[in-house]
Amino acid sequence: MLMAEGRAILEAATLVPTAAPLLATAPRGDGHHVVVIPPFGAGDSFTTILRTFLGRLNYKVHKWDRAEVLGLHRLATVALPRLHELRRTSEGRLSIIGHSLGGIYAREVARAASEDIRDVISVGSPFSGDMKSNYVWPMYEAATGTRIDSIPTRFLEQMSEPTGVPATAIFSRSDGVAHWSCCVERDSPTTENIEVIGSHIGLLHNPAVFYIIANRLAQAEGAWEPFKPSGLMARLARPVR
Repeated sequence: MLMAEGRAILEAATLVPTAAPLLATAPRGDGHHVVVIPPFGAGDSFTTILRTFLGRLNYKVHKWDRAEVLGLHRLATVALPRLHELRRTSEGRLSIIGHSLGGIYAREVARAASEDIRDVISVGSPFSGDMKSNYVWPMYEAATGTRIDSIPTRFLEQMSEPTGVPATAIFSRSDGVAHWSCCVERDSPTTENIEVIGSHIGLLHNPAVFYIIANRLAQAEGAWEPFKPSGLMARLARPVR
C-alpha cells in the first residue's frame, strides 16, 4: 500500500479535466468562512488547489498560516490561538477541514471551541485506534520530540469520541499511510463516514473528495444531514456506518 502512494500523481492529474465539471455541478456556498489545515510536515501550498476551488464556490477560505503542522502538544499553543484569530474577523462560525494530522488538529479544535465551529471535515485522519497504525509515526516522534507512548491514555480516548459538532470523516481503504479503520467516526446523530477510492497523499487532490467537501459545506447551518450521493458520485463515494 505504501508503495502504491505514487497514485497521488494520477489523482492530482484527474483534477485538470474535471475542474470545470466540478465547479459547474458542486453546490455553491453561502459565503461563510472556512479554514484548511495541511497534513503533517506540509505547508499551505499543499492545500492551494482545494482552497482555490472552495473560493470559487463563494466561501471565504483561509490558509492555516502557520509554519507547519507538527505535534499534538501544539494544539493549545498554536491551533486554538489561530482559530480565535480567525473567529475575531469572521461574521459567524467557521467550517474547518484538515488532512491527515491536520484533521486531528481540526477535530480537537472543534472539540475545544465547539461554539466557534460550524462543522468539521477530516480527510484520511487517523484519530482513533492505535496511533502506530500508520507509517509516519517514527517521523512524527523524531520531528516533534513527542513519543506516541507518552501521550496520555485519556487524551487518546477523547480523540476517538465525537467532537460535539457535525463531523464528516473521508477515508480510503486503499490508504497507504494510515489504516482506514483509524480514520472513521463513531456513530452518532451528527457524524458520518464516507469511503472513497484513493491514496493517502492524493486524497486532498481527489475530485470525489472535492465534491464531497463542497456538498458538506453547502448545508445550511443547523440543518446538517448525512451525505446522500447519486448518479456517478454514488460509484465514487460510499457512506459507511
